[in-house]
Amino acid sequence: MIIKNYAALIAREMGLKETQVHNTLELLRGGATIPFVARYRKEATDSLDELQISKIGELHEKWVELDRRRAFILDSIAEQGKLTPELEAKIIATSLLSELEDLYLPYKPKRKTRASIAIEKGLEPLALFIYNQEDNENLMTVARQYVDVEKGVSNEDEALSGARDIIAEWVCESKRVREKTRFLFAKESVIASKVVKDKEKEGEKYENFFAFSEPLSKSPSHRILAMFRGENEGYLRLHIAPDEEKMLTLLKKMTLVGAGETSEQVWKAVKDSYKRLLQPQMETEMRAIYKEKADKEAIQVFAVNLRQLLMSPPLGQKRVLALDPGFRTGCKLVVLDEQGRLLHHETIYPNPPQAEYRQSAETLKNLVHKYRVEAIAIGNGTAGRETEAFVRKMPFEHAVQVISVSESGASVYSASAVAREEFPNHDVTVRGAVSIGRRLMDPLAELVKVDPKSIGVGQYQHDVNQSLLHKSLEDTVISCVNKVGVEVNTASKELLSRVSGVGPALARNIVEYRDTHGPFRSRQALQAVPRFGSKAFEQAAGFLRVRGAENPLDASAVHPESYTVVDKMAKACGCSVEMLMRDAEKRKSLNLKDFITDKVGLPTLKDIMQELDKPGRDPREQFDTFEFDQNINTLQDLKPDMVVPGVVTNITNFGCFVDIGVHQDGLVHISQIANKYVANPNDVIKLHQQVMVKVMSVEIERKRINLSIKDAENA
Repeated sequence: MIIKNYAALIAREMGLKETQVHNTLELLRGGATIPFVARYRKEATDSLDELQISKIGELHEKWVELDRRRAFILDSIAEQGKLTPELEAKIIATSLLSELEDLYLPYKPKRKTRASIAIEKGLEPLALFIYNQEDNENLMTVARQYVDVEKGVSNEDEALSGARDIIAEWVCESKRVREKTRFLFAKESVIASKVVKDKEKEGEKYENFFAFSEPLSKSPSHRILAMFRGENEGYLRLHIAPDEEKMLTLLKKMTLVGAGETSEQVWKAVKDSYKRLLQPQMETEMRAIYKEKADKEAIQVFAVNLRQLLMSPPLGQKRVLALDPGFRTGCKLVVLDEQGRLLHHETIYPNPPQAEYRQSAETLKNLVHKYRVEAIAIGNGTAGRETEAFVRKMPFEHAVQVISVSESGASVYSASAVAREEFPNHDVTVRGAVSIGRRLMDPLAELVKVDPKSIGVGQYQHDVNQSLLHKSLEDTVISCVNKVGVEVNTASKELLSRVSGVGPALARNIVEYRDTHGPFRSRQALQAVPRFGSKAFEQAAGFLRVRGAENPLDASAVHPESYTVVDKMAKACGCSVEMLMRDAEKRKSLNLKDFITDKVGLPTLKDIMQELDKPGRDPREQFDTFEFDQNINTLQDLKPDMVVPGVVTNITNFGCFVDIGVHQDGLVHISQIANKYVANPNDVIKLHQQVMVKVMSVEIERKRINLSIKDAENA
């Protein structure tokens, strides 16, 4: 019987209660989203978080896939008439895919091999005689019996060679041999790389790996991915294996039982089996295992960075003038209203070669005054520092914040179908400037329109498993969108599509309905949208906000299914719901246990109270301004031992990158992040964190800057 109680297996692996896993799986199977389960079904899951719920789903899929493979293998062997009760029991009992495949290997249909050809020549009995290593007859006399010119066996040596081919395959397919070999490969393999002949100059960026080796188990994910990339690009050759003598000694102990003629033949077959079959197969396995491990780590780093970027503090609803800087082509300028709508656009030329300083300054001053601009966003790409210096010298009539904004992904957005749909009558330069301004106002709302791989916070994003990467990043975007919540009357369809239970088609329907019928007046009104059924409403309603609705709870994270609970709370206090939300003393007077029902427990009640305290609160931090050192503009301005301000732009397993305003991010190696050992940079620093860094070294020709955070703190 194939395993079906997945909940028990997953609970054991994750250290959870079986009921938690069972209830979570039931909810997921019923179409509930991870954000919905984590936020609004805490009683069922015993307050599992999104990561735990996601892990349960992944493990369930793993077990389902294992059982699908198991069923296929059982059917395949049964069709061959070779499924014994003992073999069936072993196949059903295993919980490892590698062990399952090892059991199947001798029965797996193969293309022609040297062994299968030898078997066709009738050499299997000879192979069996040799493999038994009894030596009770002269080997050449026995081999002579299998010489058959018509079958392609011309002499005794050919007979023995064919028999060895069969033995080599037996050794390779032995479950015991494979287990021991796999264990030694996993424990003691060395990954070695060398440069491909005559590729030294072309592959210079991989110079560190031209003659490199280290234990595979200790090789960090970023190094493995770098070597694999070098190999894929044709600059490196990689080899993964333990010490060959040690491996052969192990195989000798497992296969040889004597020292006669037959044992000599077996030993020849074993060595051939290892070099021709086992070693390449185990290397392929190790590559797959460590590539998957490296992929997962790189994807995890990417997802953490993406989450931090999406959850960056928003400036909020303010009038913004945004500049996409440039030299020869000028600076594209746009003005946006509080909702991010385009009010004005033109081009100014404050930088060389035109250097129209006075005209550009006059244009800026007039626009800031005319549109009551509250903040100026300046892209941090080419000419960014020069444009920022120009703007900061401007004497505006009222206070205006000047902020440098990351341009990563703006060009991708500006050329996308989303941008063309939003601004069909404007070119890519206008769209790019709009994106820069909007991502200052609300990074999350704007960055959901850009492919996460294009926003500059990944590590080897083009080398990892693309389907896993896409799923992880999409899950991260969805998690962030639902954590913040979405104002249904102003959100783009790209933002709405990431709301729990909505998706692209329904998001389009919501926007079209809003455009036709005007703003939604309540959450309940959403059910008038075509295809917005009860299931979608259940999943989505708690994450959608309707500010200014008659029911103040519509602007909060309290789910409509809990409105009756809040009504009871207000009634117990002798006031309206609105008054209950304003009066902390009234809320403190409530005993939450009085409101527990068979469907509503303390976790939900505590969430409701937190939400009543700060309805629709934004979980993101407050916006904080930042300025680079105005004396540092180029690589040439940097000198060792300087301590300068910077912003963390990317975090990897080996450290982080910091923008210090010279158009080239500097690297802070993991050893230079803190005055203590750091296993994961994300534990001590965050994306967009403002830091002081010390310049350790500058390589102008290679455009490399080495920085230290810990030495800056000690300076």
